[in-house]
Amino acid sequence: MNAKINNLDPSAKKKRGRFGALRRNFLTGLIVVAPVAITIWLIWTIIGWIDGWVLPFIPKSYHPDMLIQRYLGERSWFVMVFGENATFNVRGAGVIVFLIFTTIVGSIAKGFFGRRFIAWAESLLNRIPILSSVYGGVKQIAETIFAQTDSKFDQACLVQYPRDGTYAIAFVSTKAKGEIQEKFPQEDDILSVFLPTTPNPTSGFLLFVKRKECIILDMTVEDAAKLIISAGLVYPNREKGTVTVGESLEVDMVQKP
Repeated sequence: MNAKINNLDPSAKKKRGRFGALRRNFLTGLIVVAPVAITIWLIWTIIGWIDGWVLPFIPKSYHPDMLIQRYLGERSWFVMVFGENATFNVRGAGVIVFLIFTTIVGSIAKGFFGRRFIAWAESLLNRIPILSSVYGGVKQIAETIFAQTDSKFDQACLVQYPRDGTYAIAFVSTKAKGEIQEKFPQEDDILSVFLPTTPNPTSGFLLFVKRKECIILDMTVEDAAKLIISAGLVYPNREKGTVTVGESLEVDMVQKP
């Protein structure tokens, strides 16, 4: 094999070098472009989904494309630039309507009459067997995700899972309360922690662990999430910021005597 490589003429070696450089440049560009493109695509898709859900509730004559055609369609400069009967797909109009409508509903719900109306509507829904279960579950999920409280993942920790001597990253949720805490000895301080899976951190396990058995980490929740999602390929570094495994290994090799 080495003999074949050594027998290559200089022009072939130069071509292979140029191809390798192009390949490295392409991969570097892909690393830069792919996250941006995927993020823009996701935002564009979500905005289109919200528009498709909200705009059907608005009369057709008040849609953004109809308003543009009504107020600008007869102007000479508009016809010259866009032509007659030009149509426009205005993305984001449904998002704006949704934000305004939700804010108004929230302000009304805070008032006395709003609270009374919500209580009456919920009591009515609770009398309907199937709707009460669906509404109750959706409400609990919404309150958990969107409620403006201090209950959130604000610390990352290490817990022994799935067996002693093996550790996994988890997020501290709250201190155990109620029956869960009562079933443990009073001297034990119990924490409820969420142990996410890799590479999808939205699923995982709820564990109840003694506080003394949790190793609290100094890294932020965001850095711990990066470590989980990357399956250990991205490690947080206090001095240099986030580094990859390859970079951290190189540093360790340099520092070794």
